[in-house]
Amino acid sequence: MRIPDSKHTSRPWRIHDLTHDFLLEDVWALPTPGGPDEFPRLVEVMASFDPSRSSSSAVRTLFAIRWKIGEVLGLDRPEAGVGARVRTLRDRLPADLRETSSGPRSDALPFSSLYQLDDEWAAEVANRTVHGVIHLGWVSDEAGGYHGQLAIYVKRNGLLGKAYMAAITPFRHLIVYPRMMREIEQGWRARVGERTPAPA
Repeated sequence: MRIPDSKHTSRPWRIHDLTHDFLLEDVWALPTPGGPDEFPRLVEVMASFDPSRSSSSAVRTLFAIRWKIGEVLGLDRPEAGVGARVRTLRDRLPADLRETSSGPRSDALPFSSLYQLDDEWAAEVANRTVHGVIHLGWVSDEAGGYHGQLAIYVKRNGLLGKAYMAAITPFRHLIVYPRMMREIEQGWRARVGERTPAPA
Protein backbone atom coordinates (compact mmCIF):
# COMPACT_ATOMS: atom_id res chain seq x y z
CA MET A 1 0.00 0.00 0.00
CA ARG A 2 1.32 3.42 -0.93
CA ILE A 3 1.61 5.70 2.09
CA PRO A 4 2.45 9.40 2.69
CA ASP A 5 6.10 10.42 2.28
CA SER A 6 6.06 11.65 5.88
CA LYS A 7 5.90 8.04 7.09
CA HIS A 8 9.44 7.75 5.75
CA THR A 9 10.86 11.25 6.18
CA SER A 10 9.79 11.47 9.83
CA ARG A 11 12.00 8.53 10.79
CA PRO A 12 15.72 8.89 11.59
CA TRP A 13 16.90 6.72 8.70
CA ARG A 14 20.56 7.01 7.80
CA ILE A 15 19.64 7.23 4.12
CA HIS A 16 18.53 10.85 4.60
CA ASP A 17 22.15 11.98 4.91
CA LEU A 18 23.04 10.37 1.57
CA THR A 19 20.12 11.49 -0.61
CA HIS A 20 19.76 15.23 0.03
CA ASP A 21 19.96 15.87 -3.73
CA PHE A 22 17.53 13.07 -4.70
CA LEU A 23 13.74 13.20 -5.00
CA LEU A 24 11.67 10.85 -2.87
CA GLU A 25 9.36 9.25 -5.45
CA ASP A 26 7.31 6.70 -3.50
CA VAL A 27 6.85 5.20 -0.05
CA TRP A 28 5.08 1.87 0.38
CA ALA A 29 4.04 -0.18 3.42
CA LEU A 30 4.92 -3.81 2.69
CA PRO A 31 2.65 -6.77 3.57
CA THR A 32 5.39 -8.44 5.62
CA PRO A 33 4.25 -8.75 9.26
CA GLY A 34 6.89 -10.04 11.64
CA GLY A 35 8.85 -9.63 14.82
CA PRO A 36 11.61 -7.19 15.75
CA ASP A 37 14.47 -9.39 14.50
CA GLU A 38 13.07 -10.48 11.14
CA PHE A 39 14.34 -7.67 8.94
CA PRO A 40 17.14 -9.78 7.35
CA ARG A 41 14.42 -12.05 5.91
CA LEU A 42 12.84 -9.10 4.15
CA VAL A 43 16.17 -8.08 2.63
CA GLU A 44 16.57 -11.63 1.31
CA VAL A 45 13.10 -11.51 -0.25
CA MET A 46 13.75 -8.18 -1.95
CA ALA A 47 17.20 -9.16 -3.20
CA SER A 48 15.81 -12.37 -4.71
CA PHE A 49 12.94 -10.66 -6.58
CA ASP A 50 13.20 -11.42 -10.29
CA PRO A 51 10.70 -9.56 -12.52
CA SER A 52 11.47 -11.85 -15.47
CA ARG A 53 10.02 -14.73 -13.43
CA SER A 54 7.05 -12.81 -12.06
CA SER A 55 3.71 -14.61 -11.87
CA SER A 56 2.23 -11.54 -13.57
CA SER A 57 2.47 -11.59 -17.35
CA ALA A 58 2.03 -7.80 -17.35
CA VAL A 59 5.10 -7.32 -15.14
CA ARG A 60 7.16 -9.77 -17.21
CA THR A 61 6.14 -8.00 -20.42
CA LEU A 62 6.85 -4.50 -19.11
CA PHE A 63 10.31 -5.44 -17.87
CA ALA A 64 11.10 -7.30 -21.09
CA ILE A 65 10.15 -4.17 -23.06
CA ARG A 66 12.25 -2.01 -20.72
CA TRP A 67 15.34 -4.21 -21.09
CA LYS A 68 14.90 -4.26 -24.89
CA ILE A 69 14.58 -0.49 -25.09
CA GLY A 70 17.62 -0.19 -22.86
CA GLU A 71 19.58 -2.47 -25.17
CA VAL A 72 18.57 -0.59 -28.33
CA LEU A 73 19.18 2.89 -26.88
CA GLY A 74 22.20 1.94 -24.79
CA LEU A 75 20.55 3.06 -21.54
CA ASP A 76 22.24 0.44 -19.41
CA ARG A 77 25.78 0.40 -20.77
CA PRO A 78 28.55 0.22 -18.15
CA GLU A 79 29.69 3.77 -18.92
CA ALA A 80 26.23 5.02 -17.85
CA GLY A 81 26.25 3.24 -14.50
CA VAL A 82 27.46 3.71 -10.94
CA GLY A 83 31.15 4.51 -10.80
CA ALA A 84 31.11 5.85 -14.36
CA ARG A 85 28.38 8.40 -15.18
CA VAL A 86 27.72 8.97 -11.46
CA ARG A 87 29.80 8.48 -8.34
CA THR A 88 28.64 5.75 -6.01
CA LEU A 89 26.83 6.86 -2.88
CA ARG A 90 29.26 4.68 -0.96
CA ASP A 91 31.60 7.67 -1.25
CA ARG A 92 29.16 9.55 0.99
CA LEU A 93 28.97 6.89 3.70
CA PRO A 94 30.19 8.00 7.13
CA ALA A 95 32.90 5.90 8.77
CA ASP A 96 30.51 3.80 10.87
CA LEU A 97 28.43 2.77 7.85
CA ARG A 98 31.55 1.93 5.83
CA GLU A 99 32.35 -0.68 8.47
CA THR A 100 28.96 -2.41 8.23
CA SER A 101 27.89 -5.12 5.83
CA SER A 102 26.91 -3.70 2.45
CA GLY A 103 24.14 -6.29 2.15
CA PRO A 104 23.20 -8.85 -0.51
CA ARG A 105 23.66 -8.69 -4.27
CA SER A 106 20.73 -9.12 -6.65
CA ASP A 107 21.31 -11.48 -9.56
CA ALA A 108 18.22 -10.29 -11.44
CA LEU A 109 18.28 -6.52 -10.93
CA PRO A 110 21.22 -4.11 -11.42
CA PHE A 111 21.25 -2.75 -7.88
CA SER A 112 24.43 -2.47 -5.80
CA SER A 113 24.03 -2.62 -2.02
CA LEU A 114 25.20 0.38 -0.01
CA TYR A 115 24.76 -0.72 3.59
CA GLN A 116 22.67 -2.96 5.82
CA LEU A 117 21.76 -2.36 9.46
CA ASP A 118 19.42 -4.14 11.85
CA ASP A 119 16.42 -2.19 10.53
CA GLU A 120 17.61 -0.52 7.33
CA TRP A 121 19.04 -1.49 3.93
CA ALA A 122 19.83 0.63 0.89
CA ALA A 123 20.99 -0.09 -2.66
CA GLU A 124 21.64 2.05 -5.74
CA VAL A 125 21.41 1.82 -9.52
CA ALA A 126 22.27 4.19 -12.36
CA ASN A 127 21.81 4.33 -16.12
CA ARG A 128 21.49 7.04 -18.77
CA THR A 129 18.13 8.18 -17.40
CA VAL A 130 18.41 8.19 -13.60
CA HIS A 131 20.45 7.51 -10.49
CA GLY A 132 18.11 5.62 -8.18
CA VAL A 133 18.07 4.34 -4.61
CA ILE A 134 15.89 1.66 -3.09
CA HIS A 135 15.53 1.82 0.70
CA LEU A 136 14.02 -0.77 3.01
CA GLY A 137 13.15 -0.09 6.61
CA TRP A 138 11.69 -2.22 9.40
CA VAL A 139 9.04 -0.30 11.36
CA SER A 140 6.82 -1.03 14.33
CA ASP A 141 3.04 -0.80 14.08
CA GLU A 142 0.18 -0.04 16.44
CA ALA A 143 -0.47 -3.73 17.07
CA GLY A 144 2.99 -4.26 18.53
CA GLY A 145 4.38 -6.02 15.48
CA TYR A 146 6.67 -4.94 12.65
CA HIS A 147 6.52 -4.68 8.87
CA GLY A 148 8.63 -3.49 5.99
CA GLN A 149 8.61 -0.06 4.44
CA LEU A 150 9.90 0.62 0.92
CA ALA A 151 11.10 4.00 -0.32
CA ILE A 152 12.32 4.93 -3.80
CA TYR A 153 14.64 7.87 -4.42
CA VAL A 154 15.48 9.19 -7.89
CA LYS A 155 17.82 11.78 -9.38
CA ARG A 156 16.82 12.39 -12.99
CA ASN A 157 19.49 12.80 -15.67
CA GLY A 158 18.41 15.89 -17.58
CA LEU A 159 15.51 15.99 -20.02
CA LEU A 160 15.92 12.31 -20.86
CA GLY A 161 15.53 11.35 -17.22
CA LYS A 162 12.49 13.58 -16.77
CA ALA A 163 10.81 12.16 -19.87
CA TYR A 164 11.64 8.60 -18.84
CA MET A 165 10.17 8.96 -15.36
CA ALA A 166 7.06 10.69 -16.71
CA ALA A 167 6.54 7.81 -19.14
CA ILE A 168 6.94 4.97 -16.66
CA THR A 169 5.21 6.43 -13.59
CA PRO A 170 1.65 5.33 -14.55
CA PHE A 171 2.87 1.77 -15.20
CA ARG A 172 4.80 1.72 -11.92
CA HIS A 173 1.81 2.81 -9.84
CA LEU A 174 -0.96 0.92 -11.64
CA ILE A 175 0.74 -2.33 -12.64
CA VAL A 176 4.26 -2.98 -11.39
CA TYR A 177 4.09 -2.04 -7.72
CA PRO A 178 0.65 -3.52 -6.87
CA ARG A 179 1.68 -6.86 -8.38
CA MET A 180 5.13 -6.65 -6.83
CA MET A 181 3.52 -6.16 -3.40
CA ARG A 182 1.61 -9.42 -3.84
CA GLU A 183 4.76 -11.28 -4.84
CA ILE A 184 6.69 -9.83 -1.91
CA GLU A 185 3.90 -11.02 0.38
CA GLN A 186 4.05 -14.51 -1.16
CA GLY A 187 7.82 -14.59 -0.86
CA TRP A 188 7.63 -13.40 2.72
CA ARG A 189 5.11 -16.04 3.72
CA ALA A 190 7.19 -18.75 2.04
CA ARG A 191 10.37 -17.74 3.85
CA VAL A 192 8.61 -17.42 7.19
CA GLY A 193 7.20 -20.91 6.64
CA GLU A 194 10.67 -22.28 5.88
CA ARG A 195 11.92 -20.97 9.22
CA THR A 196 8.93 -22.08 11.29
CA PRO A 197 9.82 -25.30 13.15
CA ALA A 198 7.39 -28.18 12.75
CA PRO A 199 5.33 -28.95 15.84
CA ALA A 200 6.64 -31.79 18.00
